Amino acid sequence: MQSRALIVAILPLVTVLGGCVGSVTEPIPDAETPTPLPDGRWSGNVVMTGTSEIPQRVTDLLRPFENVRSVGVFGWVGDGLLIGTRFAETTQVHRVREPLGAREQVTFFSEPVAAVAADGDERHFLYLKDVGGSEFYQIHRYDWASSRSMLLSDGRSRYTGLIWSRAGDRFGYSTTERNGANVDLHLQTLDGRSKVLLESDSGSWSILDWSPDDSHLLVYNYISVNESYIYELELATGGLTPLIDRDLKVAVGSAAYGELAEVVYFTSDMGAEFRRLHRLNTVTGELEVLTGSIAWDVESFWVSPDGATLVYTVNEGGYSRLNAWRLPERSLIALPEIPAGIIGLAKFSPDSNKLAFTLASPVAPSEAYVLDLEERRLERWTRSENGGLGAETAIAPEAITYPTFDEHNGTTRRIPAFIYRPQRPGPHPVLINIHGGPESQYRPYFSPFTQLLAREMGVALIAPNVRGSRGYGKSYLKLDNGFKREDSVRDIGALLDWIADQPDLDEHRVAVLGGSYGGYMVLASLVHYSNRLAAAVERVGISNFVTFLRNTQAYRRDLRRAEYGDERDLAMHDFLQSASPLNHVQQMQRPLMISQGYNDPRVPASESAQLVAALEDRDIPAWYLVATDEGHGFRKKRNRDLQTRLTWLFLEQHLIPRR
Repeated sequence: MQSRALIVAILPLVTVLGGCVGSVTEPIPDAETPTPLPDGRWSGNVVMTGTSEIPQRVTDLLRPFENVRSVGVFGWVGDGLLIGTRFAETTQVHRVREPLGAREQVTFFSEPVAAVAADGDERHFLYLKDVGGSEFYQIHRYDWASSRSMLLSDGRSRYTGLIWSRAGDRFGYSTTERNGANVDLHLQTLDGRSKVLLESDSGSWSILDWSPDDSHLLVYNYISVNESYIYELELATGGLTPLIDRDLKVAVGSAAYGELAEVVYFTSDMGAEFRRLHRLNTVTGELEVLTGSIAWDVESFWVSPDGATLVYTVNEGGYSRLNAWRLPERSLIALPEIPAGIIGLAKFSPDSNKLAFTLASPVAPSEAYVLDLEERRLERWTRSENGGLGAETAIAPEAITYPTFDEHNGTTRRIPAFIYRPQRPGPHPVLINIHGGPESQYRPYFSPFTQLLAREMGVALIAPNVRGSRGYGKSYLKLDNGFKREDSVRDIGALLDWIADQPDLDEHRVAVLGGSYGGYMVLASLVHYSNRLAAAVERVGISNFVTFLRNTQAYRRDLRRAEYGDERDLAMHDFLQSASPLNHVQQMQRPLMISQGYNDPRVPASESAQLVAALEDRDIPAWYLVATDEGHGFRKKRNRDLQTRLTWLFLEQHLIPRR
């Protein structure tokens, strides 16, 4: 029996929804070597070079769909919900008091609210926001009585992972406050007193749960997507007890205390291909696997505040299936029908009777729902604007697989993908949409741009989950690690072969699009398959792995080395240079559009700047956008609208034949 086992994988990265409150601003840390801005035309805070003028017809066509809204659930306040949605430039906190009630805006910043910690209390809630996409999130407390916010952090460091104690008298969080490079754990009381809980130079740390009596914490140590651990931290002494043996080298997904203080539930791929739900008794050491018969990842779970109910979701090929148990006997709770989609951002009500969650559908924007576990009833709480793209007319994706270059278990390996087919005769031009990560997964969220491509432009969109994607087992997740990095690019070549065999798809009109690591994949596809592509759209992408690893923010550098390889090792350095698209620019012989946030802490702006400079040296034209008030992707509506219109125009010019 391995040592007392456990955990939850919430990386020290905050899901950004957008928006904010008050008048406090925080400085963005200065870059060591500022990247020069290009000379070009300005539109607001975006500078553009090489782009065409946007015709009015494109603006008129896209404007309704640029105003599609979606919702993310932040938590409970009284009997109502706190949600994130956008009514102006960025996503802000709103309050909804009843099903389909008015969305009352609470925060009004020009910068997005990234995360909220709310526990039902009507006195206050905590939230995180940054400036200019820097991801140096600061902690604020919003006071309901005064409608004002107070800054609770130092204005310089990065803060993530807010979590209230059960009593609501203090909260914990992760921070880089010590040295800017390591992620430690701190605690703060309501009167502003802070305390260091844990300092470590190994991996990144976050708090997963408070024990029922608030005397202990479950804490999470993330090393890489393939390796993470959980511990129990005793607050009185600072004692740290491992709940998973580090020699096992396993990955943990999520963890929480159960019906008793000595019971911990967690998800892990320990002893299996997929992440299974486990139950650990921390006193006896007894460990049970609870979902051993499910050949998919248990992606998330939530235990009610009274410890009497556990709800979990299974990621079945990109879609979420929700299940519920009564504890401790784990008897199934009959649930109402839940629409097909992706479930996330869930939160139990303080009385434990209801679960609020976000449900994203392939044919409609994400909305807030509440599941009443006592009455077995599902209620929709929000109805967002869809720009005229109703579920009855939207195109649902088809799940497919295609053969690639190698074998698995004696047969040709197949790569899972989703395809959106236009509802008109082909053959159709194709846009391949490559997700980032690399350890991410394309899931069928609603996208107005995808719907318009298929409906108005007649483009088929294909989203492959190439090797290295999560959701298909840990062996598949590891297939692109280290020196196997370019095998995932070969999966794109295999997709091009598959497209050529489809009578309704046009192999001579194929473009690739992707952001972050997906941006690297776009550039690598241009290097290897320019003769089979018509154009490429790259956003905040890695152009050179060595410069990326040296220049990404210090707090994430070692985490990325665990995925890509350590550039300080000579053999790995040489391989990373050979795999870097920047060193093969002369092979990129197709039109390219590049977008970059100037304050990007993950893939710094220098990655795009050096690529554009290399393209210019070889007289290879490119459209280039840099937003001075953005980071890892465009979050502000004005910038995103400009990017969308230019992308539409770029694809019109290079993917669609002139009539």
